[in-house]
Amino acid sequence: MDAGDDLEKAVHAWLAHDPDPTTRAEIESLLAAHDLAALHARFDERLVFGTAGLRGELGGGPNRMNRLVVRMAAQALMRHLLDHGTRHPSIVIGFDARRNSRVFARDSAAVIASLGGHAIALDGPLPTPVLAFAVRRLAADAGVMVTASQNPRQDNGYKVYQADGAQVIPPVDSEIEQLMAHAQLPDIEIAPPASGGRVENYRNDIISEYLDAVLAGSLPDEGVSQLKVVYTPLHGVGRDTFARAAVRLGIAPIIVPSQANPDPSFPTVSFPNPEEPGALDAALALASERDADVVIANDPDADRLAVALPHNGTWRVLTGNEIGWLLASYRIKQTNGPRRLVVTTVVSSALLSKLAAKAGVRCEETLTGFKWVVRPAIEDPEAHFIFGYVEALGFAVNDIVRDKDGITAAITFLEMMAALRAGGVSLFDRLDELAQQFGRHISRQLSIRFDGAGAHARMTERMQSLRSIPITELAGQPVVSIVDYLTHEGRQRSDILLFDLADGGRVMLRPSGTEPKLKVYIEVIDPPNDGVIDGLAEAVRGLLS
Repeated sequence: MDAGDDLEKAVHAWLAHDPDPTTRAEIESLLAAHDLAALHARFDERLVFGTAGLRGELGGGPNRMNRLVVRMAAQALMRHLLDHGTRHPSIVIGFDARRNSRVFARDSAAVIASLGGHAIALDGPLPTPVLAFAVRRLAADAGVMVTASQNPRQDNGYKVYQADGAQVIPPVDSEIEQLMAHAQLPDIEIAPPASGGRVENYRNDIISEYLDAVLAGSLPDEGVSQLKVVYTPLHGVGRDTFARAAVRLGIAPIIVPSQANPDPSFPTVSFPNPEEPGALDAALALASERDADVVIANDPDADRLAVALPHNGTWRVLTGNEIGWLLASYRIKQTNGPRRLVVTTVVSSALLSKLAAKAGVRCEETLTGFKWVVRPAIEDPEAHFIFGYVEALGFAVNDIVRDKDGITAAITFLEMMAALRAGGVSLFDRLDELAQQFGRHISRQLSIRFDGAGAHARMTERMQSLRSIPITELAGQPVVSIVDYLTHEGRQRSDILLFDLADGGRVMLRPSGTEPKLKVYIEVIDPPNDGVIDGLAEAVRGLLS
């Protein structure tokens, strides 16, 4: 909105409906200071469903995460379910330990009940994969997880799941968005439960139910129990669930004390994302001190897994692709049958498809986001889904949880590590074997962050400018083809650019679905030296500068 009168009307309307005195005071302060730039940043746009639902900075206005936005999202979800013929929809709700997560969950439950729905509120902060599991376990019509996962500390988010236990995909997400966009602002006071509406506080131990399901068949193993494991939940909610899983396998994890308890300020890390430099420093220091065999890390909502291993006198953090290759090869060896299925994304390594082909296992590539990774198995009930991954540290080792699951992936990784060790093979030996079979795939990811007002708009403009530049080479390597996933036939449309290189490598760019940043994925095969991927990284930075 450009006109000052329109902005002022929008601001005053928002203030009249905002139930949170903190965000009301924030907007009133900006209004009193005539801080138009800050007000435009909060009111010119609204949060939309990205790769993982709503994500944004906490604050007032429709372009921030707050109680009014959450109430509108819950209301829109209920309207969608009612419009599609679901009477008295049941919606299971979970939340993490970020700021306002509990109150967002409570508001959601109240709104659902006020519209005649059955809100099933899970107890306490818990991991996202537990909520995803609970949707099918409780036969709910939908699920809501209040979390911003690995986003910066100032953010929160709102993930929505369908009855099949997977995150919403088009057209459902856009239908919910449209219902949010065109609805009147809800009243400050939520109406009491309508006929048939109620809030149920789920009394059973959902984490035990989850562990019973995902660990079925896993028994205490001497090899696993002998592993010395350092674990960090990065100030998130993973500790108790991981510890309970580990105990069932005879593991006594060494938990990083400074990061053991949930803390929404994430005081020991700049970003609570295990991919970010420095995030694992405390865990690596403790692992060195205790002479550990492995470092296991979950992100704050425990849906991602990071791994570090001792190597040549230091510690090496595995990439998401490396973890994916190892887990995929292990799951393929663990299973049999003609209907096996592995799934990855177009921005992950090409090695998985080669590994699967050699084993006679079907491999599918999808768009980015785990909501797409789980889709081939849902659409083909005869398929035996054994593994799926995204390079951003997201893994699924079975079909029990239809989202990435850092807890189950961690336990499977430890079982694999013990099994290889029993045969005299290290994880690095296994990676070398895969490189000898399929070529040495080297990958690197870059992130170009956009800050300030209009960050998303500037990010979109940068992607559009790349589409208008005739790019024929990168770092001296000929570009043999360019695929624009917005226009490419035969694939679902997405804002992704792919540059295929003459030597078999590739460079891909896409906007993040959760933060204002461009993500760059580079993969080269059997490079003569590290300078090849360094040169490509510099070339891409030059294009984006």
